[in-house]
Amino acid sequence: MSLHLPHDHGHNEIEEILASTKDDQSFSAIAELFKQVADGTRLRIFWILCHSEECVINLSALMDMSSPAVSHHLKLLKSAGLVTSRREEKEVYYKASDSEEARLLHNMIEELGALVCPDGSCFMR
Repeated sequence: MSLHLPHDHGHNEIEEILASTKDDQSFSAIAELFKQVADGTRLRIFWILCHSEECVINLSALMDMSSPAVSHHLKLLKSAGLVTSRREEKEVYYKASDSEEARLLHNMIEELGALVCPDGSCFMR
C-alpha cells in the first residue's frame, strides 16, 4: 500500500503504523469499554471489587447508594467483562474478572489516582 498524504513531512512510518494497527472494529470495542468505565462511581465500584468480593447490599452501603443504582453499575461492568458474579443461595457476589482488561484498568486507576492496594497485592485472585 502506498499512501499519498497531502503534506510530506519527510517520514514514512505512517504506513508501518497503519499496517500494525487492527481494524476499526477493534478501536470501536476499546471505545465501548471506555464508555462503560467513564463514570467515577463505576470506577470506584470496580476498584473495590479488585480487592474484595462483595454483594450488592454491602456495595450499596460502601458507596452510600441505593441497591438498584449499584446493580445498574454492576450490570454495565459485567457486560463489559470487567466483573464476574457467583450465586450462593440467595446472595450474588461480585468481583473483578480475571482478565487482562481488568488488570490493566486496575493498574491504570491506581497509577492515575495515586492509589495503593490496601493489601499490597496488585490484583485480587
